[in-house]
Parts: sequence; structure tokens; C-alpha cells
Amino acid sequence: MPKMKTDSGAKKRVKVTGTGRLRRGKAFRGHLMEKKTSVRARRLGRETDFAPGVERKVKKLLGL
Repeated sequence: MPKMKTDSGAKKRVKVTGTGRLRRGKAFRGHLMEKKTSVRARRLGRETDFAPGVERKVKKLLGL
């Protein structure tokens, strides 16, 4: 029986915490930062959780 492979795209984008929670970076931080306020830029820099439905799909991609 073949082994299940971890999705390499998900592996690079998702961090699993010590308690097993999944964390992700927020979107809209890549470029065009000059017009975004500093408060918004700081907020976008923080990590956040997945929505419950999406988290189930990402766990499957990671093989958890």
C-alpha cells in the first residue's frame, strides 16, 4: 500500500502548534504596502486560525 504524501504547498504555509492547532499567515501583505495604514499592516502580519471547515481540509492535506 502506498504512503500518503503531505501536500507540499500546505506544508510551507501552515504551522502546527504544540497543542495541535493550525496557524496561517494572513493575505494582502505581499506588496502595495505604502497605501495600507501601519495599524492594518501590523494586523496583517500576525498569524491567525483557520475556519473550522477549512481546518478539516487542511489537516487532511497535512496527513494529520
